[in-house]
This record gives sequence, structure tokens and C-alpha cells, in this order.
Amino acid sequence: MATVIIPARFGSTRLPGKPLLAETGKPLILHVIDSVATAWTIDRIVVATDDERIAQVVRDYGDEAILTSADCRTGTDRLAETAEMIGLTDDEIIINVQGDEPQMPGWCVDRVADLLEHSQAHIATLATEITPEQAEDPRWTKVVFAKDGSALYFSRARIPHDRDNEGRAPYYLHHGIYAYRVGFLKTFSELPSTPAEQAEKLEQLRALEYGYRIIVDAVEYRGARIDTPQEYQQFVQHMKTKE
Repeated sequence: MATVIIPARFGSTRLPGKPLLAETGKPLILHVIDSVATAWTIDRIVVATDDERIAQVVRDYGDEAILTSADCRTGTDRLAETAEMIGLTDDEIIINVQGDEPQMPGWCVDRVADLLEHSQAHIATLATEITPEQAEDPRWTKVVFAKDGSALYFSRARIPHDRDNEGRAPYYLHHGIYAYRVGFLKTFSELPSTPAEQAEKLEQLRALEYGYRIIVDAVEYRGARIDTPQEYQQFVQHMKTKE
């Protein structure tokens, strides 16, 4: 069994207070909890936040929230601090689901947990094939991986570059879900930042630059990560159509 940790910050440059937005009748962070709670491989869900307002909303809902240090420089640091605070052992598996992915289904959580459990990788994650036009969007992280699933590179740019415009290579959107063992997470969080990580603003590149293996599985899920007011309104409309 695994523990899902959901980092949730109140501060957001493009969408302040994002976890508490509630035009659907329910705060966004609670949508994330409800979605991942359908996974069968987990026995615990913890929201890791630096804001008491978010923590209180989660607790009032009957779920677990941990207040982490405001000094955490990255989401990985927040994850590692939470793992220590709740007493997880080094061989336990953590699933990191982003606090702005309200449609991340439980089966994706199960898939990434199983992927890590049955591989020699240090990190497991998921991706979905997208069109060349979608791959142009720098807000979305793309990934290229080998035939055995090992990640080769992540980028905000369209990768791989189709030099002759022949359309031979597929493009994959990287989803913000990761599985780690606690022991590796502690090691990873203590590593100094690396050049590609700093350039792309993608923490997973630190793992690749230090030679750690990330395994990627392609899935059909194409949910919405919410970064802007427009994307939140799209989610609100989506939820209304389900009513």
C-alpha cells in the first residue's frame, strides 16, 4: 500500500488561492482528494500545505492535512518534510499528486504505484500522447522516453524536434504524478539543483542529471491541470455538465 501526498500552496502567481476556489460548490483541493481516493493501492491521503486555511478546509472534510515549513524551496522539499512528519519509513511508497489536478483518477494512482513496485527505477510517472500542435504549448511539460520506458528528457519545449517535419515521432504530455520510495525522496531532496532543472524549472530533471532512472508509462488519461482563471472556468463548466 502507498501514501498519497498532495502539496497545496495558497500562493499562485496566476491564480491566487487556487486550492480554495469553490465555484463548483466545493474547494478545488477537495476535488483532488475525492478523485485520488478511488485508488485501491493507497491507505492514506495527506495534504501538505503552508497555509492554515487550506489545512482547515481539508480537516473539516474529514481528511488529513499537515502544515509544512514556509521555507520549503520546492515541492519535493515539501514532500520530503511531510514524509518525515508523518513517520513514513524509507521503503514505503509515496504518490505525489499535484493539488491543481482535480481530475486525476484513482486508476492513474494505482498505475504509477504498480509501475514503481515492479521496476528498478527511482521514480515512476505517467504521460499521454498529444498532437504536435499541443506540444508547442510551453505551459505543458513534454517527455521523451526510451523503449523500456526510461525517461530521456523533460522539457517545456516541443520534444523531440522534428527536423524534417516528417511526423515520425510521437509527442507525450507529462502528467504531474510521481511515485517514490521515501528513502530515495530524502536523498533527492538534498541534492543541489542542476543546470537543466534551473533552465526549464522542472525538478525531475535534477534526478536525470544525477543519473537516476525515471520510468514512464503512457496512459489514455487527459485531465486538466489548472494554472489559470480560464482553465478553472473550464473545469467549473465540466463539473456542471456532470450534474
